Amino acid sequence: MLGIGLPALSVAGAGAAVTTLYVNNAAGASCSDSGNGTQAVPYCHISAAAAVVLPGQTVDIASGSYNDTALTITRSGTAQAPITFRGPAFDVDNPGMNAATIFGGAPNHPDNGIVVRGAQHVRFQDLAVQPSSQRQAVVADDAHDVSFTRINAWGGGVKIGNGSTGVSYAQSQFSYTSGPLFQVDSGATGTVISTNMISVGSTAGSSGVLAIDAPGTVVVSNTIRSNCWPGIVLTGTSGGAVVENNVVDASRDWGKACDASAPDTGISVDATSTGGTKVDYNVVSPLSGGPAYNWAGTAYTTQQAFTAASGQGGHDFIATDDFQNKAQPSPVIDSADETAPGMISGDAWNWPALDDPVVPNTGTGSGFRDRGAQEFQDFGSVFTPAGPTRLLDTRSAIGVPTAAPVAANGTVDLQVAGVGGIPAAGVTAVTLNVTVTAPQQPGHLTVYPHGGEAPTASNLNWTAGTTIPNLVTVPVKDGKVSFANVSFGTTHVIADLAGYYSAKGSIFTAKGPTRLLDTRAPIGVPKAAPVGANGTVDFQVAGAGGVPATGVTAVTLNVTVTDPQQDGHLTVFPHGDQQPDASNLNWTAGTTIPNLVTVPVKDGKVSFANVSFGTTHVIADLAGYYSAEGKDTYRPVGPWRMMDTRETQYYEDGSNRPAGTVPARGTLVLTLGEMPETTAVTLNVTVTEPGGPGHLTVYPHGSAAPDASNLNWTTGQTIANQVVVPVRDRQVSFYNASDAPVHLVIDLFGYQGP
Repeated sequence: MLGIGLPALSVAGAGAAVTTLYVNNAAGASCSDSGNGTQAVPYCHISAAAAVVLPGQTVDIASGSYNDTALTITRSGTAQAPITFRGPAFDVDNPGMNAATIFGGAPNHPDNGIVVRGAQHVRFQDLAVQPSSQRQAVVADDAHDVSFTRINAWGGGVKIGNGSTGVSYAQSQFSYTSGPLFQVDSGATGTVISTNMISVGSTAGSSGVLAIDAPGTVVVSNTIRSNCWPGIVLTGTSGGAVVENNVVDASRDWGKACDASAPDTGISVDATSTGGTKVDYNVVSPLSGGPAYNWAGTAYTTQQAFTAASGQGGHDFIATDDFQNKAQPSPVIDSADETAPGMISGDAWNWPALDDPVVPNTGTGSGFRDRGAQEFQDFGSVFTPAGPTRLLDTRSAIGVPTAAPVAANGTVDLQVAGVGGIPAAGVTAVTLNVTVTAPQQPGHLTVYPHGGEAPTASNLNWTAGTTIPNLVTVPVKDGKVSFANVSFGTTHVIADLAGYYSAKGSIFTAKGPTRLLDTRAPIGVPKAAPVGANGTVDFQVAGAGGVPATGVTAVTLNVTVTDPQQDGHLTVFPHGDQQPDASNLNWTAGTTIPNLVTVPVKDGKVSFANVSFGTTHVIADLAGYYSAEGKDTYRPVGPWRMMDTRETQYYEDGSNRPAGTVPARGTLVLTLGEMPETTAVTLNVTVTEPGGPGHLTVYPHGSAAPDASNLNWTTGQTIANQVVVPVRDRQVSFYNASDAPVHLVIDLFGYQGP
């Protein structure tokens, strides 16, 4: 990949004492144009520094408004020691128009913003320009090896001409009212216009990029909104050009058709400029109603006709760049030609290229660079099933330095990145089956991203001496997750890996809840009978309950054990594999206990091993499956408390839900509010203070409660379980299937969405 990055700074001569000149006209800066531009006494005007700057020096310009009349740069650096004019550092975590130094502004506008005349080896970065009305923001006149990076402009364009060579303009944003935003003319050669957001005004004579008699112009990865004027035009002797990876929309106001007489062609190349010119990997919007191309005087409205006649644009699309239309992913995403000249590493906001996990990589190089100046960032992660593999066991020093229980109100930090088959980088969340055993006092466990304070959320709740598991999907930070023992006694903690989320993997499709297995009924087994002591049930999931017959990599099931005759545990694992040393549910004789399980699918099946000396019944309700098909990705969040019926809930619209139990046989509806478009949520749901035994069913709002359960309890018991449930109308329903009221506590850990 070719870059336009700034060369490393050096100083001409080993004995040079000053490498940086400072400009700062803020109140209290003690600036003086008659000084030496030190940090203690900076220059007041950029022009004062420009008049004395030497090769290898940097002019460091503080945030502020600088009214430098006729700022003209004539001093040159060298190839080894360029001169640099630099504004406040660009903050990638706060993207936008943050080139905070302004040239011009009332009352003393310059004619133009920045003029580089006869100078060479000069760099400009992180500045904003506002010239006089109808003037240029930047002029390069007989300039050579001059680069402009993140130089945003309002009310003025860029003109490069008079034999300039090697001028580049990148990662910048423009809004202009008249004339071409970028005009390259008068024999300028080797100009590179890369990764700019260009919005053209409605004044006559406007266009996005216009090259006149400018051979070798490179126009790559720009997003151009030309407002019924031409998007990109090559005319005169402008052959040998490269026009690649651009997004061009000539429509009015980003989507309206133009008048029939409007010159709203997307890309135009005159016959005198076609020689050696390459046009490819562009996306041209059809919304203006005008021609997508004009090649050598002939207009074309389809890519196929253009390619057949010219041999150009074989990878072009005539389509919109609607990132939000996930039903038909934009052709802009993950489809650029990384080998095009002038490509740089970041987009117009300096965000890096990211691989959208639900869009095929059809570009060159990494394959996931986006076309245009904007890298699409609004997507989550996908899942890779793994294990079950034991990552933490405080009883035997797995994942911890020594074998010891977690102290009362203590915390354990667990390294997960790079462990147990998890990648060392790029992991956003892990799914673990977490078990608490031998707790000395009642309490609860909170699993959360490393590095922060433990949130007001819980994953497991226990009484002294019990062993209890729960599935946990938790965001990963710094490669770690943390476990907080919120109790006045010690406890041992075990964690078995079920999988992890990253940019590569399988896509989740929420389903159900639907009952797939019930050894009492029989459902999913040939006859009604409990699983034998130390016995195994192989269960067909592919092709059942809406799960595809092929291509499924894992399933998420709510698994319940009921009527066990002896103490024991259940292990759920891929069919055909050796039974691992891991557990998903733990029980004492006679109890009913559920747990969410995500398990890899092998041969279309999963296996259930009853590790006890007594029989037990097993129930499994489908929550969803993972495969290569789908459009939703997972976004880990929080954990955030969404609802606690013991407390009054206040909402943004000023309404509230008074504290109160969910009544017997009653339903609670949880509204997700202002969350992004969501197809499923991952919740940790806790039942507490139940007045009698029963079970809870969590299901999509608007449908009848299905024959499925997520939590089962006895009178007075507090119990939690992770729930993955489809969302409908931004709401989820909770049905209390008992003859007594209960309190619910609901914590959000993540959501699925397009």
